[in-house]
Amino acid sequence: MSQMLDFDDNAARALEAMYLTPDVVGQRARVIEMLLPQPGEHVLDIGVGPGLLAYDLARMVGEGGRLVGLDAAPAMLKVARTRLAASPQAECMEGDAADLRFPDGTFDIAVSTQVHEYVADIDKAVKELHRVLKPGGRALVLDTDWRSIVWHSSDKARMERVLLCWDDHLADPHLPATLGARLRRAGFRVLRVEVVPMLSPQWQPVSYAAGIMKSIRGYAMANGERHGISRDEVQAWYDDQLRLAERGEFFFSVNRYAFLAVR
Repeated sequence: MSQMLDFDDNAARALEAMYLTPDVVGQRARVIEMLLPQPGEHVLDIGVGPGLLAYDLARMVGEGGRLVGLDAAPAMLKVARTRLAASPQAECMEGDAADLRFPDGTFDIAVSTQVHEYVADIDKAVKELHRVLKPGGRALVLDTDWRSIVWHSSDKARMERVLLCWDDHLADPHLPATLGARLRRAGFRVLRVEVVPMLSPQWQPVSYAAGIMKSIRGYAMANGERHGISRDEVQAWYDDQLRLAERGEFFFSVNRYAFLAVR
């Protein structure tokens, strides 16, 4: 059973720090390159988070365009609204990816990064995405498939238990494998699918890998008992990664998949 993350103020700050790492900055550049937003376009950012992508998109559509950022977490909305405060074309509001409160054909672009894997009714969410886009509108959905992870550990069995626990924070930790078919069933034409790797072949304290290690430790500390993992084992898992880093043996890679589709 999924046990979702609680995005409170502390989690919002941690996520913002992770999203400022070079890996995720590169991901945002890929998303923008695939979407090619134009001045005057209307954009919906589903799961706006700390507002970093929304900030770039708002600048690109300009004051003649519109940027709406949705998020279910008030703490995330607070950070995003602060970041977008000087952009009159941007607004942020609380919302649900599976129940978009906008008229049909409102937006030229809809983007969702690391959001739909948290949505229980993914088919409804994809239909909603299709509905709120104008004919010819573009959607970009990016999510992680956690089966793609390659992560060196001194204790493979313990690593597997920790990652199995981590899967519980998502509605579908393997969404990309079925996402293309779901988009097509909703009426989309899928134009491109690209792999966006989060790769750390060696330890870098300012990286997605370093940030996700802390997130996984915190989640497994709170939820590991359901998988027979004690808090001491979770800390041992984390300490092992730090020792591997000290010895120059750290390696982490996981793939995200970006689907560009048109209505």
